[in-house]
Amino acid sequence: MTRRHVALRAYDGAAAGLFSVAVMAAMAGCTADGTADGKDGNGATSRAPAASPAPAASTTAPSAVSLVPQLDESKQPKTAAEARELLARILITEDAFGPGVVRSTPFESSSGRWPVLDEGCVWQTAGLPQDVLATNTRYFQIPAADGHGRVRLNATVTVHRDRLESGWETARAMEEVLRCPDQKLREGEQLKGLLGNAMYQGEQLNNWSEDAFNEIGTYVSEQDGGPHRYFWYQAQFGPVTVAIAGKGAEGFKDETLTQLVVQGNSRMIAQAKQALGKAAG
Repeated sequence: MTRRHVALRAYDGAAAGLFSVAVMAAMAGCTADGTADGKDGNGATSRAPAASPAPAASTTAPSAVSLVPQLDESKQPKTAAEARELLARILITEDAFGPGVVRSTPFESSSGRWPVLDEGCVWQTAGLPQDVLATNTRYFQIPAADGHGRVRLNATVTVHRDRLESGWETARAMEEVLRCPDQKLREGEQLKGLLGNAMYQGEQLNNWSEDAFNEIGTYVSEQDGGPHRYFWYQAQFGPVTVAIAGKGAEGFKDETLTQLVVQGNSRMIAQAKQALGKAAG
């Protein structure tokens, strides 16, 4: 099965299509450095509510100049140590999201571990697969205040050995949504009704990454309640994938959650392109 076949199967109807339009609109307002157009690093663009009717998105990008530079293969890390150094240059801290976002405890994932969705749709951890040089996840939150509950944000960067393997990571993510629309994160914490959508470079207005994938659903937690909005957005450049997960809360607007996820992701993909792309000219 090719990645193209997987991508076509993963496009799951009108809901995912409307969700894709929202992401495109938000990303279109970001500048090359990952900040919102016309605002400082704390700004963000908005999206239309996911439930609102909207026209179908075009499957081809407009004639705008691509924001994806050519990969400089000489800059690709070849060892785990080089990959970890690259991770440190790409992963964001709380300032990428703006005011109100703080670090969670623990702040970073365990080194050398990899999430695996088992046959029962339960997430487990295992050692790094052969194609992964390094990966890390950082955890953030917006504490409960001003009439809303606690909001959770995760930022993940993974460095593969080459571009082919990073592309297959995206394909596997799409297959997981098809196989398991309901997933158990850990005891007392679940994702429900996940829908996924793939966007190759040049498709659905994607002119900022080589490949992108997003999923939307609901998040339920014994600790945080629910169901709340869940939003995952992943992008690829060369051997690197970057992703942000957002878990909403009672009283917290879906539009604001989307802004935070897109803002964080656009900052990391911009830093990946800066680190690995060929210089213009």
